[in-house]
Amino acid sequence: MGSGDQDIQEHMFTSQRLAVFADVQNMFYSARNYYYAKLDFGKLLSAVVRERQLIRAVAYVVETKEIDQSGFKSVIEYIGWEVKTKQLKSRPDGSTKGDWDMGIAIDAISISSKVDTIVLVTGDGDFTALVNHLKASGVRVEVHAFPKNTATELIEAATAYYPIDERLLLKK
Repeated sequence: MGSGDQDIQEHMFTSQRLAVFADVQNMFYSARNYYYAKLDFGKLLSAVVRERQLIRAVAYVVETKEIDQSGFKSVIEYIGWEVKTKQLKSRPDGSTKGDWDMGIAIDAISISSKVDTIVLVTGDGDFTALVNHLKASGVRVEVHAFPKNTATELIEAATAYYPIDERLLLKK
């Protein structure tokens, strides 16, 4: 590849418009269960965005009355994330439901015509159909997640997969 080709590739990369959608619960439990740590959302955002143009970064949080997440939400808002929250729902049988899968999918599809790349920060295989839909619409889809907790079909569907490792964890 000649130096002109490299300049074109670098320009294409730096002019890429990017939207990032983070499944906070998926990342929280993965970091806690596999690394006994917490994900550093500031380092994550920097690693994902690099030199590209960030259009939107959304962190989806499920809240419970028992856990105060106001400090966490303030910190990630300060570093550039938009935070969307919903309450954990309790069912009559005692089980609970709290995920943002539909919300993430709707937001990703809604912005897909305005960006070149959508980044999903989740290992949840339920997002495979979303990835395939976005790719069919001409959008590059990256998945950033912990290798031990990422569905194989999600990795295979993504345009690119980037494993999250210890460098993006908060040191205790």
